[in-house]
Amino acid sequence: MNAKNLSPQQLAAINAISIAVLSAIANWVFVHDFFVAAVIFLILGVVSYILILFFLQRFIYRRIKLIYKFIHQTKAGKKEEVYFKYILPKKSIDEVSEDVGKWAVQKSNEIALLKKNEAYRKEFLQNLAHEFKTPIFAIQGYVDTLLDGALDNAPVRRKFLENASKNIDRLVNLMNDLDEISQLEGGEQVLNKQPFIIQDIIREVYESLSMQLNANGIKTQIKKGCDYPVSVLADKEKIRQVIINLVENSIKYGKQNGTISAGIYNTDGQHALVEISDDGMGIEEEHLSRIFERFYRTDRGRARDRRGTGLGLAICKHIIEAHGQTIHARSTPDVGTTIGFTLERNG
Repeated sequence: MNAKNLSPQQLAAINAISIAVLSAIANWVFVHDFFVAAVIFLILGVVSYILILFFLQRFIYRRIKLIYKFIHQTKAGKKEEVYFKYILPKKSIDEVSEDVGKWAVQKSNEIALLKKNEAYRKEFLQNLAHEFKTPIFAIQGYVDTLLDGALDNAPVRRKFLENASKNIDRLVNLMNDLDEISQLEGGEQVLNKQPFIIQDIIREVYESLSMQLNANGIKTQIKKGCDYPVSVLADKEKIRQVIINLVENSIKYGKQNGTISAGIYNTDGQHALVEISDDGMGIEEEHLSRIFERFYRTDRGRARDRRGTGLGLAICKHIIEAHGQTIHARSTPDVGTTIGFTLERNG
């Protein structure tokens, strides 16, 4: 018999027998009557067993039942009452302790997750306030300066109004990006999946961003061996947006006269891996797991990009996950960054 896993019945029996045996031995020693000792053994054993079992089940397990009700946080129905009446009393104290321990670990994990989410929420609100505050304060400064007398100075007036207009555009872009993320998270945007050649979209994006690329002296390419047409099944315009965001990021954080490369790989016959790589400033390892969060930017990235909304990669992540696919990043500081995502192949 395993002493660590005794049932209430076994525990009551052991204690009752111990009491009965000691009482019978005491009677035999002092009275020397075997018949009386045997009667005392039987009666005291039965009575002790009944009383001990009664108090174990009614006293101790009644309190254990309260613990289980607290753990499950539900009002006991017929199913729970059957459990409390027939199954719970058969559990050993160690089994109950194990159940409580598992519940404690679960609650501890939930609390840790809540704290993490709370910290993320606070950081998100701080970043959101910062992203809104910068253009709003700029607009306010330009308007106040104009109202204080600069309206009569035509060159200054035009320059300030142009700068105010740029900051208004930034606010509009920020609101549009936030609205798009909200729709993607809520599943409000319906994906219009259709087959298309992924290399064609990449070339179109390179062409549409040629002015930015030329201004930074950045060359673009599709890697050797990756130019064989790969047909994928996805929302063409959404994937175009993903690639635009990734290439624009590579322009912002790439180096002057650098190179942006695209790679397309067949993974398992059913999916294609699309990667956009640059040879720019790179990202430290501790930041990689967070770059797809809204408004998250490293200090180096924030210093380099003062005009973006900080939502580009978050939008990419939501679009790819809406397709039921995954997106990832790998990077080395001062070597470059590669961001890849998977898509369903068409045939």
